[in-house]
Amino acid sequence: MTPDKIIVTIAGLGLIAFIIWFFWLVKHPGVKATMGSSGYQEAVVLVKGGYTPDIIIVDHGKPVRLNFLRTESASCSEMVVFPDFKKSTKLPEGETVAVELMPDKLGEYEFQCQMGMFRGKLVVE
Repeated sequence: MTPDKIIVTIAGLGLIAFIIWFFWLVKHPGVKATMGSSGYQEAVVLVKGGYTPDIIIVDHGKPVRLNFLRTESASCSEMVVFPDFKKSTKLPEGETVAVELMPDKLGEYEFQCQMGMFRGKLVVE
């Protein structure tokens, strides 16, 4: 094997290792929802190329209000779906839409766009 092939092979393997580490091995810290004056645990979720934050931590047994602000026009981001809560909500562009949930069981509950391309997680502690 020539030196240039060795260098390209090592660089390619290094890039593959970085991609695996970045997308699957790095644990992203979640954002703790804050208790609002209305008695709801609240968090603002920006919808732009995904959900930011994509992991939201809440306490069980207390109502949750997630305020989704969609700032893009992609058709995938038009709706957010909470399959475990059997709830879905349309997200008009440029508007903040509140989604209210009551997490009464501990665990992790995913939410996503209707196409499944944007994903997030509600962690109930």
